[in-house]
Amino acid sequence: MTPRRVFALPRQQSLFLPAVLNPFVQEVKLAKCVFRGIFLVPIRAIFLTLVLMVTWPVAVITTFLHPLKGAVAPMTGWRRFMCRRVMAFLGRSYYFFMGFRVVVKGQQVSSTEAPILVVAPHSTFFDGIVCIVAGLPSTVSRTENLATPIFGRFVRCLQPVLVSRQDPDSRKNTIMEIDSRAKSGGRWPQILVFPEGTCTNRSCLITFKQGAFIPGVPVQPVVMRYPNRLDTVTWTWQGFSSTLLLLTLSQLYTNVEIEFLPPVTPTEEEKKRPVLFARTVRNVMAQALGVPVTDHTYEDCRLMISAGELTLPMEAGLVEFTKISQKLDLKWDNVKKELEGFAAVACSCKGGRINIQEFASFLKLPISPALQELFALFDRDGDGTIDFREYVIGVTILCRPANTEEVLRTAFQLFDTDEDQRITHEEFSSMLRSALGVCDLNVSKLFKEIDTDTSIIYQIFYSEFQAFALNHPEYAKLFTTYLELQRYQALQGVESELSSTNHVSSEDNQEESISDKKDD
Repeated sequence: MTPRRVFALPRQQSLFLPAVLNPFVQEVKLAKCVFRGIFLVPIRAIFLTLVLMVTWPVAVITTFLHPLKGAVAPMTGWRRFMCRRVMAFLGRSYYFFMGFRVVVKGQQVSSTEAPILVVAPHSTFFDGIVCIVAGLPSTVSRTENLATPIFGRFVRCLQPVLVSRQDPDSRKNTIMEIDSRAKSGGRWPQILVFPEGTCTNRSCLITFKQGAFIPGVPVQPVVMRYPNRLDTVTWTWQGFSSTLLLLTLSQLYTNVEIEFLPPVTPTEEEKKRPVLFARTVRNVMAQALGVPVTDHTYEDCRLMISAGELTLPMEAGLVEFTKISQKLDLKWDNVKKELEGFAAVACSCKGGRINIQEFASFLKLPISPALQELFALFDRDGDGTIDFREYVIGVTILCRPANTEEVLRTAFQLFDTDEDQRITHEEFSSMLRSALGVCDLNVSKLFKEIDTDTSIIYQIFYSEFQAFALNHPEYAKLFTTYLELQRYQALQGVESELSSTNHVSSEDNQEESISDKKDD
């Protein structure tokens, strides 16, 4: 029996699965909320309406004739007093009547000590309470929010850094404005940023976006906790904004803790590389919260939704996009395309994972030693299945590098036994039967997929062979794996022959020495 080939494939620890597989979902339980809500919601709605009726005219007066675009200057004098004192008081009243009990830990520093406040985890629209506690600092907001009835006026009081989806230079202008305010020497109020850029379920801290860290100034981390027996505040991609509001108003009270951590000053290296500064701050906040960090981003959330649209389990789309894109040099569109390819393989399987039978069925080939080894290369955790994350890594690291012109030429020549620059159905079948060790192999479906030129039936030219291989890189790696197995088995045969030859020669030498002794 030919011994099994032991192949070495380094498993980068950085590409292992994250500690939290899906930070974008949250189950909402409706138990015990309905009966309390019948009494609490109407009473709280009355008080909240009264607070809004007072807050809106105050906001209008505060922002009257104060520009938001062009040569914008920070609020001073009575406007600043109205914003930081009166509006902050009304904001606290609003959250009080919603039933929030706020506990503040630590000490907020001034804007000269830390011009930027970074808040995490971001899990709900109720996180806006941190703006009230921090004295209404500036925020980063979409331009469209200013047009929102009533609440648009409240946003104006914050003098936000505006982001416009219509402006192609919006990102660059936003970073420049943050940098300008952060280095104003205390003229501007602090800038408050949620660096995760999307809502999670607070089970971990995902990748921090770099915008708040590009200026290279000290930042003060602020962590948020909602230590409640029943979670009615977490708002992920699933939405439920109106439902969560009603559920929260139905609680006797909702606890929220806001902790100001000591400011973090960047090193010279971190000033040059904001991504390092962002990781340092994230690690400090994760340690304070006692949660792990992962490299998920909003792009993972988009992939998760795309997976659902492709009838895959939504968790199948979670790949830790930041890590995968940086290490494998992939863009979001590339990963989305790979997801569609994976869905073509996994559409019939349950749980969004591919086993070796489904893998072989997709390739339209029987299970053979070469295919088993290719499957093992994809299956990074050795559980006998391939998930989308393993599929992306396998296609990018294993298959596409094997899809070289040299490999394709060698493969074509190997199939083209009569060297007439074309592969017939008989040549194709004969080669695959020999390679896979299957006598009754039917390769008609695979042959037809490659043979796209219907004008010449049952003949594959190199251009067709090449086009198919580029669109299906798995076959290139399967071919190189087959060649490696052939070389391995040949080397094993040579070694066994050499060992047997050495054994025979040693026996002959022993016999000669014995006969010599007898002659003596």
